Amino acid sequence: MRADLSLISQWVSPQSQVLDLGCGDGTLLSYLAAHYQASGYGVEINDDNISQCIGKGLNVIQQNINDGLSNFASNAFDYVIMTQTLQAISHPHHLLEEMLRVGREVIVTFPNFAHWKCRYHLTVNGRMPISASLPESWYATDNIHLCTFKDFEALCQQMQIKVVTRQVVDTQHRDNIWMRLLPNLFGEIAIYRLTRRG
Repeated sequence: MRADLSLISQWVSPQSQVLDLGCGDGTLLSYLAAHYQASGYGVEINDDNISQCIGKGLNVIQQNINDGLSNFASNAFDYVIMTQTLQAISHPHHLLEEMLRVGREVIVTFPNFAHWKCRYHLTVNGRMPISASLPESWYATDNIHLCTFKDFEALCQQMQIKVVTRQVVDTQHRDNIWMRLLPNLFGEIAIYRLTRRG
């Protein structure tokens, strides 16, 4: 299992109801079911990934999450999880609102555009950076709303979203002292656990 999924699984309580947005081949849902007796649904758009989820015995819905989550009831899940997808969403603030409507807690991960390598690349080359966390050229990427950790936390404050926990890591999902001291400069990927204020 990917290291970020392993980190995320540690934040999920046993026997929880989970909604995994952009669930891929269902690796996380399958792991949570086997080790935490969690249940729930995956949402995925790719046919091959959906077939793999079904082959693992998972509940999966084919849906474009850009269309929102109106087919899910409020407070239907303990956790709504979305990994490495927020930056590719047309209206991330609307989707965050919907995620917090249907789930008690939200877990999201995304790459940090303020990482020192991105800053260096822009300063020296004057071109959009390509890195391990942002591997495609600007014209070929699915990413349409790149942000920094500070940008995301400002949005959370504006939307009255509470940051319960934040883990800042590199592309191998390891952390170090520099990431803890200066996360917006040295962190490549963030994993946030969120809930509503109050």
